[in-house]
Amino acid sequence: MKHKIKLKKICLICLLVLLFYALLTSLSIYLYGNADETRTADAAIVLGAGIQGNKPSPVFEERIKHGIWLYKNGYVKKLIFTGGKGEGKKYSESFIAKKYAVENGVPEKDVLIEEQSTITRENLEYVTEIVNDNNLSTFLIVSDPLHMKRAMLMAKDCGFHAYSSPTKTTKYESVKSKTRFLARETFFYIGYQVYGIFK
Repeated sequence: MKHKIKLKKICLICLLVLLFYALLTSLSIYLYGNADETRTADAAIVLGAGIQGNKPSPVFEERIKHGIWLYKNGYVKKLIFTGGKGEGKKYSESFIAKKYAVENGVPEKDVLIEEQSTITRENLEYVTEIVNDNNLSTFLIVSDPLHMKRAMLMAKDCGFHAYSSPTKTTKYESVKSKTRFLARETFFYIGYQVYGIFK
């Protein structure tokens, strides 16, 4: 009986520790999203976020707009859009992003794309060959604020000399949508950390 009580106490303590760690991680993700390291760099890497037909999703569109703003205001010389073809899609995310950027005044020669990735880690891994071929060495990572902490961790793990440049606007505006996004990012951030420890 005593052993069962002791085991329950240990399990409860472990659960409380995990919950506390998750809360701290959520807070750090939220605060990191408010940090803007935007400065001059060789290129902006804009992380994909889905398309709808032949248009970027509302979330992706805000990221693309921010990348265009960085280019037009002299922060970067190149835009690198990431994202492959989703299931059943005719075009890749990065192709649609490039089309959008060119239609909004960015010279085609200054837009680079990778069309293989399906997740954030791949977004960054598949960009490596592009940056090497174009002699690019410093980068601004563009995504939604709550996505930045995980994206930056992955960028550094991929060896990029990168800085955080979160979007000024985001489609995650309501408390409900922000809470869901934060919970999702907390789960994936912790998962990536654990994977990084054991891989």
